[in-house]
Amino acid sequence: VQLQASGGGLVQAGDSLTLSCRFSHFNRYVMAWFRQAPGKDREFVAGIVWTGGSKVYDDSVKGRFTVSRDNVDNTVYLRMNSLKPEDTAKYYCAADESGSSIYTASSEYGIWGQGTLVTVSS
Repeated sequence: VQLQASGGGLVQAGDSLTLSCRFSHFNRYVMAWFRQAPGKDREFVAGIVWTGGSKVYDDSVKGRFTVSRDNVDNTVYLRMNSLKPEDTAKYYCAADESGSSIYTASSEYGIWGQGTLVTVSS
């Protein structure tokens, strides 16, 4: 499967933005969003199982971000509300082919999209 992320941009603090990650064909993989700020390690943001019935969020985004997926349109979304300057990063979608549990370690994910840049100004 191939992943194509989009939706990034420049916004102001407090604004909302929705990222999309289109995958090339239907799958039962766990899908996740990661982000990497300049000079920092890549970090887990949110993950979702293929049914959408289980989701995991990093504490830093709980209550502000929502992950969802549409298996008809083959797309995973990340709705980001109340954005903060510290959310500035390149956001990547990833797929874990094992499809069992939602892992937060990037090493568990074997398929990655190209990333989309989100910049939040104060």
